[in-house]
Amino acid sequence: MRIARRIWREIPVWGLVLPSLFLFIVFSWQPLISGLYLSFFKTKGYRAEQYVGIRNYVEVIQNSEFQQTLINTFSYVVWSLTIGFALPIVIAIIVNELVHFKSFFKFSIYFPVIVPGIAAAMMWMFMFEPGDGGLLNMLFGKIGLGPYPWLQDPGWSIPLIVVTMTWKSFGGSVILYLASLQGVNRELYEAAALDGAGVAQRVRNVTIPQISSIIGIMFILQIIGVFQVMYEPLTMTEGGPSNSSMSLMLQSYFYAFRYFDAGKSMAIGSMTFMILLVLTFVYFRVNRRSD
Repeated sequence: MRIARRIWREIPVWGLVLPSLFLFIVFSWQPLISGLYLSFFKTKGYRAEQYVGIRNYVEVIQNSEFQQTLINTFSYVVWSLTIGFALPIVIAIIVNELVHFKSFFKFSIYFPVIVPGIAAAMMWMFMFEPGDGGLLNMLFGKIGLGPYPWLQDPGWSIPLIVVTMTWKSFGGSVILYLASLQGVNRELYEAAALDGAGVAQRVRNVTIPQISSIIGIMFILQIIGVFQVMYEPLTMTEGGPSNSSMSLMLQSYFYAFRYFDAGKSMAIGSMTFMILLVLTFVYFRVNRRSD
């Protein structure tokens, strides 16, 4: 009888959970499992034709472009953390201390997130146009500089794409940090001020420790998100010049929709998933030891 009553009480809860669980399985786990399955087959279109074991993985790894692509993907992550990880934290702290026009600045900062990703990438591509017609080259031309190759320079293609990605997405991170800052006890700031702590000391000793949990989560989410970068290099450079901006997900896209080899495409996707799984596991192990 008690078990029946307990099950009856939990029915409304399961009614709320099951729709989300169903969507998560259909749109997240089912494609993941299907992709892993296809990666072990020779495919015709997206239909498995012949079991080939790990041949797809071996052929992808032996491809001369794969090693460069893997290095490029880690370069995206490093540049993204260098350019765009601390920026949302700093802006969130500044906006949180504003007295006037706070809503206006919140909207202005979040607005790029609303812009469709392809549109944002095309806008920045026109700005970085290497010829005299490019916006930045036109501005530099007014002061007698340039024109510069911008995205056509292999050494600058990834950093410039990361600038585009940062502009597009950092507003969402700022809003999350602002929400976290609302939960910081103001008495801690007052106590620190009474002890003679300056602004920098209050930020370092009060603000950062209080929001350290959300910082850790955003660190992992940024690595996962940037590691899967695809439409920015596809739109702005198509992986060039000389594969200098090719990413793992873009190479997977080319295998699937240009070479029509779904097996190799899914092999790259599976390897990307395993790399992210290992990086996430290592981060949480290191973070747990430091705590």
